[in-house]
Amino acid sequence: MTKRQYVCRECKMFTTEKRCPNCGSTNLSASWKGLVIINKVEDSEIAKELGIDTPGKYALFVD
Repeated sequence: MTKRQYVCRECKMFTTEKRCPNCGSTNLSASWKGLVIINKVEDSEIAKELGIDTPGKYALFVD
């Protein structure tokens, strides 16, 4: 069985924990829209546009 995924409302990174591994926030949501996966931050125009500085899986919009 897979764990439920949450999205941090602060940095929009996905997590299965109760605390965001990226920014440490506990302000999480299960309601989100859109998905982007960033592998190499330094080569990604999308990461620059979204203000992402850590590789990972991110939501585009969080409720």
